[in-house]
Amino acid sequence: MTEAPILTDRTALARHRARARTLPDHGPAMFLHRLALTDIQERLTEVNRTFTAPAVVSGFPEIWRDLRPDARQVADDDLLDMVPGAHDLVIHAMGLHWANDPLGQLVQCRRALRPDGLFIAVLPGGRSLQELRTSLAEAEARVTGGLSPRVLPMAEIRDLGGLMQRAGFALPVADSLVQTVEYRDFGALMSDLRAAGETNALAGRLRRFTSRSVLAAAAEVYAGTFVTAEGRLRATAELVFLTGWAPHDSQQKPLRPGSARSRLADALGVPEGRLPKDG
Repeated sequence: MTEAPILTDRTALARHRARARTLPDHGPAMFLHRLALTDIQERLTEVNRTFTAPAVVSGFPEIWRDLRPDARQVADDDLLDMVPGAHDLVIHAMGLHWANDPLGQLVQCRRALRPDGLFIAVLPGGRSLQELRTSLAEAEARVTGGLSPRVLPMAEIRDLGGLMQRAGFALPVADSLVQTVEYRDFGALMSDLRAAGETNALAGRLRRFTSRSVLAAAAEVYAGTFVTAEGRLRATAELVFLTGWAPHDSQQKPLRPGSARSRLADALGVPEGRLPKDG
């Protein structure tokens, strides 16, 4: 069996997060975390359940403590520090996109749940920073004639929903929230990413600073392609929410194929083989 490739330099990621906490714009730059936190709070109020042993997996526990002050805070390392069956609620908060093994993270979270325990993950989705990816790729190709890993590849919602099924969650659901953020210029966008601890920590990144010529070209492409009528730069932020339950006998089960007791034709009141067509 071959080992999964290493996507993230965890040492670099920890360094970027530590630096972010020291920057004056760190608080405002964490707006996506706060948006995700508020959304999950609303989802939990709609669940008819009292959770007594929650855990939150996050790289920024100082923010996510506001979700459930009684929750056990767990670092989003490759190996999660959670005891199997110890929790009735596990939240994976804005760190799954940096995981070297996302499926492994989901499996660890499921195993940490008690039967019929709830799991919710939130992470940036595939549409996030699509403008930045396009601008950097075009700029680097123009200036250097090649491409290098610069922006974290983010999974599509369909793929993430499939991972939930593979991880063994019951009743899995995946949905997303898309926001458009506006910046005064390219530098403000890059500063926001630094202050949020989301700069390049890819294991395959170039181990040198990006040249000024590449950044200038990227700023030019961005300003010429992704600008609003007011002259501001737009950036897409997609939050994907994954919800699932640890399996339990009390949960609703899908019907087996062929186990239906009535025919669709009977329900629609038409002869067999002559179902109505759309339109």
